Amino acid sequence: MPSVTHSQLTALTVSSMLFMEQMDGTILATALPSIAHSLHVGAVATSVALTSYIIGLAIFIPASGALADRLGSRTVLMAAIGIFVCSSLLCARAQSLPFLAVMRMLQGVGGALMVPVGRLAIIRGTPRDQLVRTMTWMMLPATLGPLLGPVVGGFITTWLSWRWNFYLNVPVGLLGLVMTWRFIPEIRDTHTPPFDLKGLWLAGGGLAVLSIFAELFSHAQGSWALWLELLGTGTVLLGLYARHAARTTSPLLDFSLMRFATFRISVLAGAASRIAVGSLPFLLPTFLQIGTGLNAAQSGIVTFVAPMGAIITRPLVPAVLKRWGFRRVLMINGVSAAVIFILIAGFQPWQPLWTLSLILIVAGGAQAVQFTAYNTIAYADIPATHMSAATSLYSTMQQIMLSGGICVAAGTLTVMGSLRGHAEPSLGDFSAAFLVTGLVSLLAAPLCATLLPSAGADMSGNRTEPAPRG
Repeated sequence: MPSVTHSQLTALTVSSMLFMEQMDGTILATALPSIAHSLHVGAVATSVALTSYIIGLAIFIPASGALADRLGSRTVLMAAIGIFVCSSLLCARAQSLPFLAVMRMLQGVGGALMVPVGRLAIIRGTPRDQLVRTMTWMMLPATLGPLLGPVVGGFITTWLSWRWNFYLNVPVGLLGLVMTWRFIPEIRDTHTPPFDLKGLWLAGGGLAVLSIFAELFSHAQGSWALWLELLGTGTVLLGLYARHAARTTSPLLDFSLMRFATFRISVLAGAASRIAVGSLPFLLPTFLQIGTGLNAAQSGIVTFVAPMGAIITRPLVPAVLKRWGFRRVLMINGVSAAVIFILIAGFQPWQPLWTLSLILIVAGGAQAVQFTAYNTIAYADIPATHMSAATSLYSTMQQIMLSGGICVAAGTLTVMGSLRGHAEPSLGDFSAAFLVTGLVSLLAAPLCATLLPSAGADMSGNRTEPAPRG
């Protein structure tokens, strides 16, 4: 029992970091007009505060596992939190947009190291039969952060100042530092291969360029020529990294881990699901305001209900997985996610808002089950010696797919606007975007069907099929 309690406290420690990062990533979008007015720049120019954070995040996510192996998990986590908190304070004091952009990039570096290393500490320090329950403690902020961010950011910006959006990170970060010192073990690998610096430049550079593309494309900033140039450059860099990784003994992102079926399916099926989920923070608020005529406050209240489904469902996830197993739960959830997106696409302005709120509550609950399962079974068959490499690759793929969701949604709106000949998205355009992302999420179901019925049985406790040997 003491090990379980310690595992839960470790998960709560990591969840505080995840909440801080997730909240910070979405809270700032509502403050951009206020920042533009305060710093005497154009509103469009302030988007650099978003893209600069993404650059720092994308470059250093691949290096998270390797740094933890060399320096120790507790050391890296405390350094990451310190970087995040200090850069948040400097962001709050910014008097110019270039200074704010540089500090936001530094924030991204801290964010890139916090959550992947924290997840690694949980996986290494939790007994396998307790990993599902522990992951439920950690994953709740992943649902809360993106949906609470716009609501909290709007309130703080309206009643206090945009600078307080950054000050908010300070108490959460200080709490994270204390909990990290107390509950995160110092685990390091004494026999580490040479650091893959070339891989960091290629993989990090490619991810950064593609993330900038996703940010500009989602906000319709820049020209088609710029978008294609960024997309092509990022793809080429990642292609060069793939060739480099195939020739390197210990690459930063080890694609050979895809040989493990549970890891491969979690990555690929999770990619389909994360594309859909990544589109929601972009699509939903705009859909409610432009498509259905709600004001910002009303749309914030409607989106606020989604985390309620997650909060209600999280305690039930271990029992659900124990009863039905990973394979069946993920297959059903893949289909249900598509149905939820279809229901949102069919919502009409004349319908009562409580019906949409009910759909979003169900969506929050489905996400709670889905991503706890994905984030657990991914490591079911990974050897202990490869855990840090697996965490780095998995975290990197998460970042790519969440950005990909924005691209899919924004691209659908752009194409629909071009076909129908109007610049401002209409209700029908949003319906099409929800349908497209819902169909993408449906791809997860057949991928999850290829899992063995016994996959992850020692984690879920489901014994309807014999667990695989070895």
